[in-house]
Amino acid sequence: MNTESVAFAAGILKRRDDLRAQADTLKAADNARFLPLWNFKVLIHDDGGLATVPAAHPLLTQAGTTVFVGLDDTDAPVFAVDVSQAQMLDVDLVQDGIFDPSAQRHASTPDMTFRDLKLVMTELTPLDAEIAATARAVLGWHKSHMFCAACGKPSEIAQGGWQRTCGACNTSHFPRTDPVVIMLITHGNAILLGRSPHFPEGMYSLLAGFVEPGEPIEAAVRREVMEEAGIPVGDVSYITSQPWPFPMTLMIGCSGTAQSREIVVDKAELEDALWLSREDCASVMAGTHPSILPVRAGTIAHFLITKWLADR
Repeated sequence: MNTESVAFAAGILKRRDDLRAQADTLKAADNARFLPLWNFKVLIHDDGGLATVPAAHPLLTQAGTTVFVGLDDTDAPVFAVDVSQAQMLDVDLVQDGIFDPSAQRHASTPDMTFRDLKLVMTELTPLDAEIAATARAVLGWHKSHMFCAACGKPSEIAQGGWQRTCGACNTSHFPRTDPVVIMLITHGNAILLGRSPHFPEGMYSLLAGFVEPGEPIEAAVRREVMEEAGIPVGDVSYITSQPWPFPMTLMIGCSGTAQSREIVVDKAELEDALWLSREDCASVMAGTHPSILPVRAGTIAHFLITKWLADR
């Protein structure tokens, strides 16, 4: 299925695991590009587009963890660099919540700011979006996995940032990806939407949940819908997927047919759930619904709902 409207899902980055052991050499290449991330925000040009800097840029004097992301479309090596120690000019603007609309500028980047990737993902080229998602996910993994899970001792970065090795017990650790099912559940001419307590006012989306160890995707879909909304689901089909680096998940998009419309909301999981007709859903996606906001463009939920509305 064509997923060009699903952010981060292009699958065109040349990841080149065969070059990861040579990362230190590649950093010195004349054409090497460095993508700084400040508190997991990506650097964006003021006129749009992902911003990278050369090796000698002042921001990189604050470089922390560095990861070889891969090669771009010109075969230039691309690195993600954590510069969270750098002092921003307007750090006080940072906001908590799902979305942080603030932008931070460094003295050395007068025409660039650090932005929340969720808010700029649709403004990036497919390749740059994949680079940014990979950078954020792997840097996030390093921050939360600094110690060996086997013995508790500090571990060291290896293989260009794609491995951590424990010098105490020789255990190797690799970046993790957590599988999450997200479900387009329908019953006749209606679609099931849910609202989490932490969502902004008026925001609803498709139901979603983590796949448990030893659990098939289809079973996870049925279990999550039953747990969250009390609705039994029959047939389940896989549609598409989306890497979602917040912090490190793979969204597995599925469709399912509900066997009942009677909703019993688990308040520990959802604040609300509802059935929305195709006509009302079209109004939501067009931004004309009186109380429900459109699902954010670039997300797999937006893609699945749009295709359902188009009967595709």
